[in-house]
Amino acid sequence: MRILLLSFYFEPDLCAGSFRATALARALAARLGAGGGVQVLTTQPNRYRSYSRSADPVQSQPGLDIRRFALPSHRSGFVDQSRAFASYARQVLRHVRIAHYDCVVATSSRLMTAFLAALVARRKNLPLYLDLRDIFVDIVEDILPAAQAIFLLPWFRLIERYTVHTATRINLVSEGFRPYFDEHYPGKGYSYVPNGIDEEFYGVDFDRRQQAGQRLIVLYPGNLGEGQGLHRIVPGLAAAMQHTHEFWIVGDGGARAKLASATQGLDNVKLMPPVGRAELLEIYRACDILFLHLNDYPACRRVLPSKLFEFAAVGKPVLAGVSGHAAAFLQRLPGVALFPPCDVPAAVAALRGLGAGSIDRTEFVTAYRRARLMQELSADILSHCAPK
Repeated sequence: MRILLLSFYFEPDLCAGSFRATALARALAARLGAGGGVQVLTTQPNRYRSYSRSADPVQSQPGLDIRRFALPSHRSGFVDQSRAFASYARQVLRHVRIAHYDCVVATSSRLMTAFLAALVARRKNLPLYLDLRDIFVDIVEDILPAAQAIFLLPWFRLIERYTVHTATRINLVSEGFRPYFDEHYPGKGYSYVPNGIDEEFYGVDFDRRQQAGQRLIVLYPGNLGEGQGLHRIVPGLAAAMQHTHEFWIVGDGGARAKLASATQGLDNVKLMPPVGRAELLEIYRACDILFLHLNDYPACRRVLPSKLFEFAAVGKPVLAGVSGHAAAFLQRLPGVALFPPCDVPAAVAALRGLGAGSIDRTEFVTAYRRARLMQELSADILSHCAPK
């Protein structure tokens, strides 16, 4: 059996989509064994302009063939990202024209990779398995200016309908997506395999001894976009905690400039560029408290941020400004202080009540090992898409 796997992001890129797609590709290749193979069509690392890494355009190993397509230079803007995806889509369609596959799989957050996979599956009359990491229509409705959303939403809804109806089977990474899909696409087959914890986080000692008189270090590592809304919470929180806490923000994204402007003059806020996994592990060790925040948008009430799985493995207290499904999910974890998104007074109160120290989350960390979850997802893919 030969599987085509489409993912806009893949290792060594730095993002949840890359980590998930890489683990899934390896799990599928291992499950197929000598009787098949997986071809991954992806891109050269491009998630952040501030983290530029090159990778071999063609990388082959037993059972796994990876093709990375070059993209035009782009930033986080909607037009730039559309241009980059159009380049990826053209190269994918050109590559698959005469290739043979038995199944098409895509992992996608922004809908368009899933739509591209649907086009390929229909053209080749193949089963399609989608792993959906977000509800793009929800995000567009929340984030885009009303004038743009009114024009674009009908088109995105049409694309979503075509894509979902083409799929043989759909996995949703958050059970918070269930009401949306049950309402709009009843009768489809859904599974729910979430994000998980990568092997790099196991067996690592993250303990840090704080020196007396030092400020506690609060760490946020990840994307700095409108969906995270850090520019709406960090300035007020940092100002209120200036004498007791400092805030390390590691990452990049479309709202980074807003955050930098809003925190200018605060000596306890440190903005750092994206870093590789090895360096990130050291930064995790150096901090005292982990910080997670989503903007106060309806779409954010459905999602389950991938970072919370890493946070659980690090074993340090977590300050989380989330609502909806993410808040309900986090309630099962010890050492988590929740507050409503973008609510500075509530965040200050939650942080003041959160001490430092190691927290045992062994049961959760064992249950959400990504390697095991990807075995589960790969088994579901083959059970629904293998030739009869």
